[in-house]
Amino acid sequence: MKEKGIGRWLFVAAVLASGLSCAQENPTSGAMAELRLHLVASQSGKARVVPAVIWLEPLQGTAALPFVPHEHYTLLQKNRTFIPHLQVVPVGSVVQFPNADPFFHNVFSLFDGKRFDLGLYEAGSSKSVTFSREGVSYIFCNIHPEMSAVVLALSTPLYAIADASDSFHLHGIPPGDYELHFWIEGVPQPALTALDRPLHFAGHAVDLGEIKAPVSGIRTHKNKFGEAYPPATPSSY
Repeated sequence: MKEKGIGRWLFVAAVLASGLSCAQENPTSGAMAELRLHLVASQSGKARVVPAVIWLEPLQGTAALPFVPHEHYTLLQKNRTFIPHLQVVPVGSVVQFPNADPFFHNVFSLFDGKRFDLGLYEAGSSKSVTFSREGVSYIFCNIHPEMSAVVLALSTPLYAIADASDSFHLHGIPPGDYELHFWIEGVPQPALTALDRPLHFAGHAVDLGEIKAPVSGIRTHKNKFGEAYPPATPSSY
């Protein structure tokens, strides 16, 4: 009986040792990866590139992570400003647009992404928009041309927003193959598409170093009727 017991323990020990050996040979198996990169202006004399966002789109054979709306999203209108200026939300999110100014606003987006027009609404009231498909929505006020915001609706939680030094650090990436995408405010889509690239992750950190990116330009816009805004008049607020 003792010999049989010892034999079973030796068998278990051999199996454990074999598993440990395999794990040592494949230390990244099943581990999450990281991505780091730094944007630099492609034009000399230009220091800043932000605001900017990167995200990873899973390619065929790589499972997509769920990105489900789970919280209250708000673009506050206060002091003739949208707060925050940039917001990334899951596809299907409902974003509230409360008016905290003592005058009317008219929020609209008739460009890329979600197209909507909330019409005039007064101080203390709020309206909402469901961002039902993936894309970038440039948002303005039909009364105040200085007001602008961006909502980026994504179907993946694997995204990162540039920090104050134009750097990105994206962690928690499952092993697999992805397409890296960029959004930089004011940069035309063809220039952004040229920055796209396939990446493979196998449980280790990937550092792309410095990536030269076009400098953000000033995005001009007209009102929701396609006309120039009337000259600004002095406000009592």
